[in-house]
Order: sequence, then structure tokens, then C-alpha cells
Amino acid sequence: MKRKLLTAIAVSLLTASAVSAQLLYQISGNSTQAKSYILATNKLVDMTFVDTIPNVFKCFGDCNKVLTEFAMQDYEALAVLRQAAVLPDSVKLRNFYTDAQYKYIDESLRLTLGMGLDKLARMKPSYLTELYRTELFKKWLQYDEQRSIDSFFQAVAEERNMPVYGLDEVGETMFMVFDREPFHWQCDELLNLIEYPERDIKQERTIRDMYLQGRLSDIAFQVAAPDNRSTISFSDYQVYCKRNTQWVKRLASYLHDGHAFIVLDCIYLGGDKGLIAQLRNAGYKVKPVNRK
Repeated sequence: MKRKLLTAIAVSLLTASAVSAQLLYQISGNSTQAKSYILATNKLVDMTFVDTIPNVFKCFGDCNKVLTEFAMQDYEALAVLRQAAVLPDSVKLRNFYTDAQYKYIDESLRLTLGMGLDKLARMKPSYLTELYRTELFKKWLQYDEQRSIDSFFQAVAEERNMPVYGLDEVGETMFMVFDREPFHWQCDELLNLIEYPERDIKQERTIRDMYLQGRLSDIAFQVAAPDNRSTISFSDYQVYCKRNTQWVKRLASYLHDGHAFIVLDCIYLGGDKGLIAQLRNAGYKVKPVNRK
């Protein structure tokens, strides 16, 4: 009896948290023909969390297309991205580090990734940084790429033969992933991540906790904070804000037709320069679906 009571209380608290957490928004107005929706995601959160967001499947069922940062089903674009991760022949990673630093990075990559710079030195440092971050999150934050809420609705859309559109073109995605920072910054960032992995682990854990509470604006402040010394920091946030402005323009035709289900990482949505605020500034009505 006590176990059933505790289970009921736990379910009730989880549901209440999901209702108060504003993660799902409705978009209308500005001459739109039908409603669309935008859902905040976080890659460190398991896909089962979707079940705690009231009305999310009803809203998804009302839509006929999915929009996201990058369409994972675009295999040709993925091949282009992989090629873009390779350094030009004229650039040697060893030239940007001392011998001691290069050896330290090599040993750290071998320990964490199972491969050293004998195999990875041809890759851009931003790519190596992302590989290293991913392994850190798997070890310390239980990240499971196959079960991430981040890609859940893309997978469901593919099963239902719904079109999935990326908001970025391939060239823009390559810039965001590999070249949004100067090359020497990328080299410094890789070394700093390996020397101080706890910064990124702590930052991503904090963002995940804020996401579960629906605190999208707090996430924006967390990333843009001057004392944020993780690999995703103020300079990255500035790039995201500029890209949000471009995304509002590209969303216009999809939102005009309506029935669009937009799935984006929570890092892009909150704050006074986040996508939600910029949609409102453009004349759209954006309101929480599950208001407390």
C-alpha cells in the first residue's frame, strides 16, 4: 500500500512539474492560416520525458511537417558535413600546440575516445571538441544518443512519412559546427576542455535541470553569463541570436501555411533574443500550450 502511495505521489509530482514547465508553445497570428507549435528539447533528456508533456502528441498529430535545426535524414548533407570536418592539407594541428600540449591531447583522446592523434590529427579541433564532449556526457551525464528527446520527433516523422525540413542550409550548418570561431580559438577550446572537463559537465547538468523545469530564459542567461567558461559560451550565444533572426524569416512560409511542428534545442529559444521573443517581435502570437 505504501509503495503504491509513493508511486502515485511521484507520478503526480512529475506531471505537475511538466505542466508548470513551459516547453511547448503554440504559434498563431500574423496572417497564419493555421496553428503551428514549437517544442524545446535537450539532448541529455531521455525520450520518455515526452510522455510527461501534456498535449504534445495531440499537437504533433495536428501537424503535417517537422522543422528542426538540421534534418538528420538528409544523408547527402551528412556526408558533406563529415568531409567538412577534415582539415585542409596545408593546416597541421601540431603547429598550433607545444610538444607537451600535443602529447597531452593525444594521451587524453586515446584514454577517452580510444583513438589518438595518429588517426585524428586530420580533423578540425572543433570536431574533436564535440567528440570529446559527447564522451564526457555519456560517462558523467548518462547521455544516450539513441534515446535522446532531441531526435525523437524526427524519427517519428520519418516513420509516418512526414517531411522534415532543416532551418539551416548545409553550408550554414558546416559554419556553425566547424568554423563559427577562429581556428586558434578552436585549438584553445579543445585544450581547455581536456584540461577542465568539469566546466562543461557542470554547465550541461545545470542547463538540463533548468530545461526540466521549463526555465528557458534562465538557460539563455546561463549561457551568456560572463563567468561561463565552458565550450558553449557568450560568443556562441551571439551567433545563435543572429541565426534566430534568420530563422524567423525562413519560418515565415511554413508558419503561414500552419500545421508545422518545430523542434529545437532549448538553448535557442529563451531570453530577449531567443527565437520565441523574435517570433513575437515579428508579429506572431506565441503562447504556452500547457499554462499552469
